[in-house]
Amino acid sequence: MQRTIGCGLLAVAIACPGLAAGPAEPNPQIAAVVAAISAQRIEARIAKLASFHTRHTLSETNSETRGIGAARRWIKAELDHCSEASGGRLKVAFDAYVEPPGRRIPQAVEIVNVVAVLPGAQAGPLDRYYVVSGHYDSRATDVMDAKGQAPGANDDASGVAAVMEMACVMAAQRFDATLVFMAVAGEEQGLLGAKHWAEQAEKLGLPLAGMITNDIIGSSTGADGKRDNRSVRLFANGLPALLTAQSGATSDAFAQRARAELKAIAQSGGEFDTPTHQLGRYLKEIGERYLPGFTVHLIPRPDRFLRGGDHLPFLERGYAAVRFTEPAEDYRHQHQDVRREGGVQFGDLPEFVDPAYVAQVTRINAAGLAALALAPAPPREVGIEVGELENDTTLRWRANAEPDLAGYRILWRDPGEATWTHALDVGKLTRHTLKGISKDNFVFGVAALDHDGNASPASFPRPLRPE
Repeated sequence: MQRTIGCGLLAVAIACPGLAAGPAEPNPQIAAVVAAISAQRIEARIAKLASFHTRHTLSETNSETRGIGAARRWIKAELDHCSEASGGRLKVAFDAYVEPPGRRIPQAVEIVNVVAVLPGAQAGPLDRYYVVSGHYDSRATDVMDAKGQAPGANDDASGVAAVMEMACVMAAQRFDATLVFMAVAGEEQGLLGAKHWAEQAEKLGLPLAGMITNDIIGSSTGADGKRDNRSVRLFANGLPALLTAQSGATSDAFAQRARAELKAIAQSGGEFDTPTHQLGRYLKEIGERYLPGFTVHLIPRPDRFLRGGDHLPFLERGYAAVRFTEPAEDYRHQHQDVRREGGVQFGDLPEFVDPAYVAQVTRINAAGLAALALAPAPPREVGIEVGELENDTTLRWRANAEPDLAGYRILWRDPGEATWTHALDVGKLTRHTLKGISKDNFVFGVAALDHDGNASPASFPRPLRPE
């Protein structure tokens, strides 16, 4: 059965933002997750993380009150408590390895990620992993200063507190896909902990469907004093990673996939429709649906200029990966020694963090993660038929295998639009023609739907000859 999604009662779908990823009615399970996020718990965790004096990757590990060792043990203990409250469903562990000497590592050092896994209900070939992270290491002005005060309240206790809150709240719910909540180390020394986990995921062949990092999400006030507590930036662009891969800078398998992806992009104008773009589009739509009045600014770059985050090692291995960051950073409170100069306070202190704002960004994350984990996987082998000159569009795709699959949604938008504006539900068909909608004039995608109305991110169609 076909069902047109639109803002009116026309016989064809019409422009109507916010319809691509599911029904207009809130999903009660997602709404419950969003409602359970607590600004008070987030504030307390940020304060605790900032109290360890420094969490520098090379700082002391034996103290119970100072240094990165004390910080990671506290994070794990907190997550262990949440696991106990969930009946042990949240699996918490250290992920440790030894990093050899390098540019910002003068001697070999143990890097320890704290990882909490919430297994999904769909095991075996249907399982998918979604990862959300923040980094718990911190730094002062000198990136090699392992002893000076480096509270790291915003960079990145804010992201870690958000991840911990999501893990503890979402552990009470059941999802189809597996969720991985990570507090990683070594970010300031070169994204080391995230790189290690991404490498292991690639070696093990984990079905990693998407990754989100939260880094510097703590302040709603910029350096100019202007306050914006109703928006967040989301950096999402997978094209540079494909360009790097096809040059031979990564694994042979990814390089081969990258060449195929770039060929398809060149043939069909898919520069803004890599899996990372689709993930960003999805998180924006879902987040804004569950937090009305809050805006996710979708920025088609991998990250800010001159900066990088823990999503980049995932992008470099071909995974869809994005970054959340506050709207206007105040660099007096990042990577700075704690001090006063000319009446101005420098340093990354808790007093410059807005816990209510962090909670809002956490809710955006949680809504998107919950929707991803409840929905089917994006359709595979999606193609747009290009066999003849015509003013119609025919799409086809491979059938999904989920037992609760209800059908598929065809999406399209004008080339200049950042998000989907038109949608049509087509039931369980795996081929459909949009009459009078020219394949030359729009960008298309196909999403999978389940019986509860949850929709996957879209898959971008490759040019195909008719069968």
